[in-house]
Order: sequence, then structure tokens, then C-alpha cells
Amino acid sequence: MDFEISEKMQVILDMINEFVDKELLPLEPEFLSTEFVDMLPVLEEKRQMVRKMELWAPNHPKELGGMGLSLLEHGLISEALGRSPIGHYVFGCQAPDAGNIEILHLHGTEQQKEEYLKPLVEGKIRSCFSMTEVDMPGSNPVMLETTAEKDGDDYVINGHKWYSSSADGSKFSIVMAVTNPEAPPYLQASMIIVPTDTPGFNLVRNIPVMGHKGSDYASHAEILFQSCRVPQKNILGNEGHGFVIAQERLGPGRIHHCMRWLGICSRTFDLMCKRANERKISPDGKTLGTRQIIRAWIAESAAEIQAARLMTLHAAWKIDKVGAKEARFDVSFIKFMVANTMQRVIDRALQVHGGLGMTDDCIIAFFYRHERAARIYDGADEVHKMSVAKKILRSYQENK
Repeated sequence: MDFEISEKMQVILDMINEFVDKELLPLEPEFLSTEFVDMLPVLEEKRQMVRKMELWAPNHPKELGGMGLSLLEHGLISEALGRSPIGHYVFGCQAPDAGNIEILHLHGTEQQKEEYLKPLVEGKIRSCFSMTEVDMPGSNPVMLETTAEKDGDDYVINGHKWYSSSADGSKFSIVMAVTNPEAPPYLQASMIIVPTDTPGFNLVRNIPVMGHKGSDYASHAEILFQSCRVPQKNILGNEGHGFVIAQERLGPGRIHHCMRWLGICSRTFDLMCKRANERKISPDGKTLGTRQIIRAWIAESAAEIQAARLMTLHAAWKIDKVGAKEARFDVSFIKFMVANTMQRVIDRALQVHGGLGMTDDCIIAFFYRHERAARIYDGADEVHKMSVAKKILRSYQENK
């Protein structure tokens, strides 16, 4: 395992970190106090700057207009961009578009690529992904109520989805729906492209997340499909292969998430250390940093971040070398390890900031609100732990 960063990659990271510090962090007070949709003009200006720097879409292939970086390399960039909640968006590698681009690139027809993939990579449109359902457990993804029934040359889709992130303002959704109900569980569902202006695609609301419903890209929608009719040519890949495609997307996607979370860890750790050094707590000028409990939190956080980072880099390296299937244990490990590390670091940083940490005068409260879901989406922590432990115990039985 060699995680040495090439000279070229180090230059790229330095450029990105400088851009985040100078161009994006100053925008955060506005980001925290206004609707995302109202920030689109200034964010587009920053996106144009990124394009001119030739840093646009780092994780996408060069033939699509991206930088063509490996998963490990993009992980390092994702860590740098994760320091700001608008970093990935400004650099054109934000979820769920990043995952949808991968799906379209691997499984889209030439017509689908021309109509949806090309403008999506260019940042001219946005997309969303509709899988999670209101009445079905996300911990068991084969349990879907949304159906897509054939009628002539069309699919007619009916169902109720929510947490379709960034649906507000999206051009299309990739919808997971049951097309083959008689097939084995993992071969029942398909992925289908549904333009959001299709009759029957009803965006019910942006769901308030801990009191904040958001707008445009920074939102999570509830969607009701009512006799929503799209051509059968809108299917992605083979019919019934929706879960197969989803598994291809999840491995790299979790690396993206984990490295972004590590960026959040880095940012909140920096804020915690600065606060500890600067916050005076006694007339003689002693600061929070003189207290043993604060020093313990800082030491624990530094060690936990380092451990989580090395685990994530190893998982990315392994996917690059042998593929996502062979790295599935490693990916499950980092999903719950990094999410929980991030939660602890954010919580400690907030505690060190006291009352200030509860406000939107600094970014910590935003991270506290919006990143709690990290332990739920893309597989709840408990599901990953149960699955990994089951396989580990089985291997011991087989060896015996």
C-alpha cells in the first residue's frame, strides 16, 4: 500500500485548499442565513473560476469533461472540499449527481448520454435519485412498493418516495421501481430515467430536516408518482438489474461520503483547537486549552481522525486495485467508523464553543444538524455492523 501523493496531485490539492479558504469559506455566513436558490448567481461565478482553473469534475472521466482522477485521488480532493458545505457543488462533483453520472456513463444508451449525461457533467442541469420510500425500511432495500408497469411502449410509475435529495430544481430523477415482481427479490427492480416535468411526477414538499427545509440543491424532497408515464427506452441497463447497478454505485459513493466527512472532521477540529487556545476562562488569562479534559478531547479527536482517514484511504486504494466487491468489508467498516468519528468530533467542537457552537454564527451547528444523518443513509450503522459480523463469524465456522 502506497498512499504517497504525487507532485502533481499535491499541487492540485494546494490549489483547491487555497480556493476553499479564499473563495468559499467567506461565503458561508450568507449560506447559513439565506436560501440556497438565492445564492446560485454567486455560486455560478465560483464554478466558472473552477472551470478556468481546469479543476472541474475531478472524479469524472476525461472523455466526459472531468479530470479523470482515480478513486483514491478523488478521495483526497473530496476531503479538501468537504471542509465547506458548498465545496463539492462548486467543483461539480456533488451527490447525487456524481453517482448518477457514474450510472449513466456505465449503463446509459448513446441517446441517454447525449440528453442527460453530457449536460449533467457540464453542470448545466442537476438530477436526483429516488429510491427511499416513506413506508418501507431503508435497511432492506429490496422492499419497494413503487411499481413501473408496462403499457404499450411506456412504463407507468406509481409510488411514494422521500429523501430524494436535490430534487428541487432537478431536470430528471433516476427512479428505482419494481418492474419484475415475480423475479427473485434482487432482480425485481429497475432504474428508470424520469424527467421531473413529466405529468404524474409530483414534488410534494422539501422535507424539513431538523427545522430546515432548504431549497434547490440543498434540499430533500418527498415525491409522489401518480400514473407517471415514461418511455420504456428510459430504462438504465437491463430490466430487473436495478440493485446490481445500485451496488456498483454504493462502493465508490461511500468513499466519497467518508472523505467528505473527514473534511468536516478537519474543519471542526481546526475550529476546536483555535477556540481552545483563544477562549479565556479566568482573570489570569488561562484558556480552555489549559484544561485536561479539553486536551484529552483534542488528542482523542486527532487520533480518531487519523485512524478513520487511513482506513478510508485503504478502502479507496483497494477498490482501485481489486474492485468494489473485494473491498466490501473495508467499505462497510469505514461507513460506520468514519460517520461516528465525525459525530464525536463535531460534538466535541460544539461543546468547546459553548453557546456560540449552538448558533449559526459559526459552521459547527450546521454540521451538527445535517450530518447526523450520516449514520442512517447508505445503510444504517447497525445494518453494516450486523452484516460484517455475520460474515466474519461464518468464516470462522468454515475454517473450523
